Amino acid sequence: MLKDEDRIFTNLYGWFDWGLDGARKRGDWSTTKQILSQTPEEVVELVKASGLRGRGGAGFPTGLKWSFMPKVVGDRPHYLIVNADESEPGTCKDREIMRNDPHKLVEGCLIAGYSMRACAAYIYIRGEFYNESRNLQAAIDQAYDAGLIGKNACGTGYDFDIFLHRGAGAYICGEETALLESLEGKKGQPRLKPPFPAAVGLYGCPSTVNNVESIAVVPEILRRGPEWFAGLGRERNVGTKLFCISGHVNNPCNVEEEMGIPLRELIDKHAGGVIGGWDNLLAVIPGGSSVRCIPKSICDDILMDFDSLMAVKSGLGTAAVIVMNKQTDIVKAIARLSYFYKHESCGQCTPCREGTGWMWRVMERLVTGEAEYEEIDALEQVTKQIEGHTICALGDAAAWPIQGLLTHFRGEVEDRIKEHKASLSTLQAAE
Repeated sequence: MLKDEDRIFTNLYGWFDWGLDGARKRGDWSTTKQILSQTPEEVVELVKASGLRGRGGAGFPTGLKWSFMPKVVGDRPHYLIVNADESEPGTCKDREIMRNDPHKLVEGCLIAGYSMRACAAYIYIRGEFYNESRNLQAAIDQAYDAGLIGKNACGTGYDFDIFLHRGAGAYICGEETALLESLEGKKGQPRLKPPFPAAVGLYGCPSTVNNVESIAVVPEILRRGPEWFAGLGRERNVGTKLFCISGHVNNPCNVEEEMGIPLRELIDKHAGGVIGGWDNLLAVIPGGSSVRCIPKSICDDILMDFDSLMAVKSGLGTAAVIVMNKQTDIVKAIARLSYFYKHESCGQCTPCREGTGWMWRVMERLVTGEAEYEEIDALEQVTKQIEGHTICALGDAAAWPIQGLLTHFRGEVEDRIKEHKASLSTLQAAE
């Protein structure tokens, strides 16, 4: 369990002043000028040494991603893009940072921007986040007024601007290249890669897209030293992580914990346990709606980190833990997720455009049992034809929940069909 002195987000619940004065009392902006006295390469190496992996879902090493940016600024300026378009069902961590601890993100933008020689950061925030955007814009304004960003940021001679851009509520704009398209005023549709954003990003300029949490933890890592952060968790899965726990728990909550905490400990200690007790647990979606669910038998001992969950064919994702007890109609729950991905598909790729709708329609029939047994195998085959065959990962996100259902709860799906056929036989006999 994470010690209080190791917590990075000390105002996660908004108990204290979120403005500049409150942030400074909590240690923010205290050594920023000292951090920026190092070379950009040195900052990147420190982030690499910390072992920080992206907190947006993919888990790519953050320092390595920064190192892909060109080392010299040529004819094209460099940009930092912060992905604050948090739209994954079950995920509610970035909005808490922006509402209650916005200066961690603003300071993180300055340091990250410096490391990649960027002239500006664009924070792309989900349009529905009104309160969060208001607080974040206020924090940006406070930082400008205090000389922390803008011309001669923190008195270092480095010029850096931050712009807040409100999106229009499209889930697909959480994909980094669709986000770039939307920022440029176009329809939010993913781009083909390569070229990657580090070569051709916003307005055709070198750009790096990072999640809010990934950027917000950087100042504290550099203040305390990468060894401190790397000493939390376990190898390749280090540091602290914000977990969002929802569903059938007694106390749904967001909590900062050490990477690698056992799932059962996370739920029992912070969320008040499963409604009806641990033995009433049916399944958990451990990383936001786009990863495969895992049954209770796996939940008993699983650790909450990237590699442990990958080993059981699921994923940490955004660490949004959705708990389902035995009162859940899990077939209906996954069908509802199928509708979400069908609705949010941008329609650019044929497997996703056609496949998400097809999967949802089959799932709706499986909910009532009005399907044939052969359709279960056909559905699984279609998920594999979509997975890995689209420009972005939305196709994978639509396929994986269904794959998890069919892997761990196929018997439940078959029983629905069996019961429906039995009820039809009974009706026919009665006639």
